[in-house]
Amino acid sequence: MALGRGPALCLLVVMEMCAGGPPRRASCPYPPSQWCSSLQVALQCQVQKQCMELSATRQRSPPVAVALYYDSLCPGSRLFLTQQLFPTWTLLQDVMELTLVPYGNTQELQNATAPFSCQHGEAECQSNMMEACILHLAGPASLQIIHCMEAAAHLLQAARPCVELYAPALRWAAVEVCTTGGRGGQLMRTHAARTRALKPPHVPWVTFNGELREEVQDRALGSLFHLVCDLYKARKPPACTGVPVRLDRSLC
Repeated sequence: MALGRGPALCLLVVMEMCAGGPPRRASCPYPPSQWCSSLQVALQCQVQKQCMELSATRQRSPPVAVALYYDSLCPGSRLFLTQQLFPTWTLLQDVMELTLVPYGNTQELQNATAPFSCQHGEAECQSNMMEACILHLAGPASLQIIHCMEAAAHLLQAARPCVELYAPALRWAAVEVCTTGGRGGQLMRTHAARTRALKPPHVPWVTFNGELREEVQDRALGSLFHLVCDLYKARKPPACTGVPVRLDRSLC
């Protein structure tokens, strides 16, 4: 499932303004996360120029499409997802389009009761399918949930608290029904087809704009953040360029 770009657009505006743009006036009752939510709000907070410039930049340049093919219990996959992918997405989500494919080295079996065999055992088959269901059900919150699970010592035990924390409107029963029912199997077979199409097969693999290249893979595993910044062809976001931020030093 592709994860869309979130409200971090407004963060870019805030950082630009802190770097020397016009300050927000006292008549602006909105928090920074909402400054670009509408033209009326932008005008009231006097950030319409910055919002329009950033909107035009987004329209001119497509985001960097990043797809991660991984095993949920593979130590290398977990390390990359928690220490590189999630922090990079947090900073650059406005210039990224992210897709997660939890399947990895899983094998499909001709067995109705155990249709999959996983490299790290039955627990990984269950967690792969659970993460596939979360991606299907939780929408934009799914990456935060999966990061929460992958960062935990016991992934399956952490699943429910992570779902309840980041997607409180999603009923845990729906995740269980998907994971133990036919829908989870369908999602896994879709992920299987996508993973088999990789040449050569390897986990974790990261593709960029639909392409799989070994030299780019090496750079991604070394520093995903800098690679995404380099691949984005339009005006770089402040996180990439190191724009200084002026902190608010006011006291209570």
